[in-house]
Amino acid sequence: MRRYRVSYSWQILKKELGLYRLTKDIIVMIRVCKMFRQGLGGFREYQIIETPHRKHPIFSFWDKRKQGRITFDTMDFVAEEGHLPPRAIQIMQKLPSWRTEPEIQALYNLLQVLNSYRNYSEPLQLLLARVMRFERFGRRRVMVKKGQRGNSFYFIYMGTVAVTEDEDGSSAFLDPHPTLLHKGDCFGELGLMSPSVRRATVVCMEETEFLVVDREDFFANKLDQEFQKDAQHRFEFFRKMDLFESWSDEKLWKLVTLGKVEKFSYGQLVLKDFIESPSIMFVCKGSCEVLRLIDLGTSPFYYKWIWQHLELIDDTSLKTHLNEPSPVERFKEFQIKSYPVQDFSTLKLKHLQKAWEQQGSSFSRRIKTSGNTLPKTLGPKIKSRHPHSLECPMINTEYGELPEEAAVGAYIKIHTVEEGETVGLHQILLPENQRDMRPLVLVSLGAEVIRIRREKFWELIDSEVKEKLYRFQIKYPSDEDMCQKFLQENSWNIFRKDLMRLLLKPRQRPSFIPIRPKKKGIYNPKSLVLDLCSLDKETKPCYPIFMAPQKYLPPLRIVQAITAPRYKIQELLPQYKNAGVLV
Repeated sequence: MRRYRVSYSWQILKKELGLYRLTKDIIVMIRVCKMFRQGLGGFREYQIIETPHRKHPIFSFWDKRKQGRITFDTMDFVAEEGHLPPRAIQIMQKLPSWRTEPEIQALYNLLQVLNSYRNYSEPLQLLLARVMRFERFGRRRVMVKKGQRGNSFYFIYMGTVAVTEDEDGSSAFLDPHPTLLHKGDCFGELGLMSPSVRRATVVCMEETEFLVVDREDFFANKLDQEFQKDAQHRFEFFRKMDLFESWSDEKLWKLVTLGKVEKFSYGQLVLKDFIESPSIMFVCKGSCEVLRLIDLGTSPFYYKWIWQHLELIDDTSLKTHLNEPSPVERFKEFQIKSYPVQDFSTLKLKHLQKAWEQQGSSFSRRIKTSGNTLPKTLGPKIKSRHPHSLECPMINTEYGELPEEAAVGAYIKIHTVEEGETVGLHQILLPENQRDMRPLVLVSLGAEVIRIRREKFWELIDSEVKEKLYRFQIKYPSDEDMCQKFLQENSWNIFRKDLMRLLLKPRQRPSFIPIRPKKKGIYNPKSLVLDLCSLDKETKPCYPIFMAPQKYLPPLRIVQAITAPRYKIQELLPQYKNAGVLV
C-alpha cells in the first residue's frame, strides 16, 4: 500500500515538474523574441526597397549666392514613406567630428521639411545637422520626465508625443484631448540653455523617430552662441516696440525666453482661428492678412442681389435712348402711375406660399422672370414678355428661398498685420460679453513671427502696458458690410472685364501658345466661380468643389467670384457700341 502511494505521488510530481519546465520555456521564448524584436527595431529602415528607375539619379546646379556647384543624389533620399532615409541614418551614426561637409549639407537639405528646424538661422541649421543623432522609440516611452534636469532636446521626424503634468505620462492615454506634438515640432531646447529642471513630461503616443541633440555636443560645437544671437535679435525687436519701452532689460529678457520664432512662406496658413488661440503673435518680419469666412446666404443684401440678377436670366434688353417708347406708350405709363389700380393678385401669391410651406420643404421651384414690370399695386404690366422658366433645387433661408447652388461662402480680407504689430491683443482686456468672438483666419504673406503663450504674457505685463492695450482696439467690420463690399467688388470686376473685351480689338490670329502637358491636379479656376447662368443646366462640369469646414455647421462651398446674368455693355454704354475703340 505504501509503495503504491509513493509511486502515485512521484507521478504527480513528475507531471508538475513537466508543467513547470514547459512554463519556464515559454517565458524564456517570449523574452528572447522581445529582445530580438527590439534589436531589429533599429534595422527597419534597411528594408529592401525597390530601386527607382531613373535615367539620371544625380544632378547638379550652380548656386550664385555660394558661388559653387551643388550636387544632389536622389538615391540618398529613397526610403519607406514617412521614415528617415537610410542614408541620413548612416550619417547620423557617425561622430560629429567625422562628418564631412557634403554629408552635413545633405542633412541640411533633408531637414528642411521640419518647420521647427527651418525656423532657425542658416548657420545654426548647419551646426544642428553636424551634431544630431537618430533615435526611434515605441509607444509609452517617456522622453522627458518632469522634475529632472534636461540633457537633450529633440526634433520629431515621425510620430506623435504628448505633453503632460504627471511624472510617468500615463494621463496622456486617459485624457480625451491631450496636448500633442507632431512631425516638425521640437521640445527640450530650454533645458539645455538654463540649469532649471523640466516643467512637464513628454511621452510617445506611438512609434516615433527623433533627431536628438545632446548637451555635450551642444556646447562643444558652440551652438549656445548661435542660440544667443537669435535671442539677441528677438530682444532688439521687443526693445523697439512702444509697448515695452518702460521695461527693464531683465524683464524684457524674460519675455524673450518665452517667445518662439516661427517662419511662414507666402500664402501659408498661420492660424485657423486666432480668437480662440492660446497664443499671441508678434510680427517681426513681413506681414500677414486677417481673413473672415462669410456665409453669403445669411446676408439679406446677398439674397436681394441674387434675385435681382436672376430676373435678368431671360436676357431682356435694357431700355435706353436707342429704343425709347413711343409717345402713346409714355402716356399710358403716365396714366397708370397717376391713377393706380389696386390688384389683389398678391393675395393669391401669399396663399400659394402658405400651401408650399404646409407641403414641407420643396426641392424645386419654377422661377418666372419678366422684364420691365411695375409693382402689382400700380396696375397691369406695361410691357409683357415671355417669361423664362428656371428649375433648380432650393433651400429655405431666413429671408426666403434661395437656389441651393447659390448658398456659398467667401474668404474676405478685413485687416493687414504689418511688421511690428501684434495678433491676439486687440481685445485681451475687454470683458467676455463685449468681445468679438467671430472666427478669424491668419494667413502669411511671407512673415516671421514670435509666438508667446497668452497666460505667460499676462503674468509679465504691468499697469502701464495695460493702459496702452486699452487704447489698442481694432474694430473689424460686420459680416453684412463685408458681404456688400464683396458683391460691389465682384460687380466692378465683371464690368471691367466686359468693358475691356469691348474696347480692345480682338486678335484675328491667336497668339502662339506652346503645347504643355496637362498637370494632374485637382485645382481648376472654374471651381472658384459661381455661375448663376447655369443653375438649371442638367449637365454640370466635372471638377472638384472647394469646401471649407465651419464650427458646428456643415461645410460651405468657397468661391472667389460670381458670374451673374447681366445686360450687354453696348446697351449700358451705347457710345461704345462698336468693338475696338481702343487698340
